[in-house]
Amino acid sequence: MIKSKTDRIFDTINIFIMALVAIVTFFPIYYVFVVSFTDPTEYLTSKFIIFPRNWSLASYEYLLGTKAFIRSLGNSGFLATVGTACSLAVTAALAYALSRRRLPGRRIFNVMILVTILFSPGIIPPYLLIRNLHLINNTWSLILPALASGWNVILMRSFFDSIPAELEESAALDGCNDITTFFKIILPLSLPSLAAFGLFYAVGFWNAYFSALLYLNDAAKWPIQVLLQNMLMNAQSSDLAQSSINVAPPTETLKMAAVVVATVPILCVYPFLQKHFAKGAMVGSVKG
Repeated sequence: MIKSKTDRIFDTINIFIMALVAIVTFFPIYYVFVVSFTDPTEYLTSKFIIFPRNWSLASYEYLLGTKAFIRSLGNSGFLATVGTACSLAVTAALAYALSRRRLPGRRIFNVMILVTILFSPGIIPPYLLIRNLHLINNTWSLILPALASGWNVILMRSFFDSIPAELEESAALDGCNDITTFFKIILPLSLPSLAAFGLFYAVGFWNAYFSALLYLNDAAKWPIQVLLQNMLMNAQSSDLAQSSINVAPPTETLKMAAVVVATVPILCVYPFLQKHFAKGAMVGSVKG
């Protein structure tokens, strides 16, 4: 198809705008990455660096030599793995139960979940609940309140509704009960949705910040995001004062290296879930 002059001008403007947006979006990521690998002496002499002449791992060596940073990475890893596994188990079980029309009180439960989406209790009621459960300064205070998202439950319920009922009827004829049907038939068919929601939960637990500030008083239990915030707010964080490397690199390069270390692990998960993510993101969107 031959494009008119107006179409070519329109396409050129669109390409220019999209390229500009891509550059503006990518440059901060590039700058953080470059500064984190810049030699400390070069950074001290040149505050703005586009491409360093001397690359160095001094900032990463200093960070990875501190007990506080390694401990916070372990805390975030525990939250991301255990929290995601528990959340998927609760979300899938609840969504499957709500998708069964024979469940007594099914409509009431659906309304209750919908209310949690429309209305938020704020900060004080959840804090009082956590305090009464004696979970203050406990890592599980970041996992238990976030076990299930009402929105994710509704989406996964829609996905389970789209699975033909004849599969369950065939399983029942073969002697399978509801639990066996759920684990051997429903869950294997739900891998795309589980991958998508698992990614959402993993990102949420890895980026846990505000709830950690509310419930965790012990710095030894902080996840990586809280320690990173402490580093960004303080010129020289006392939590990173003790390291196997005696000479500390400039504070700015330490901050950039900490941002990279806190970002890369969760980004590495995307390639493994990409083939399932596109399918899972559309769960319940099209029904025949």
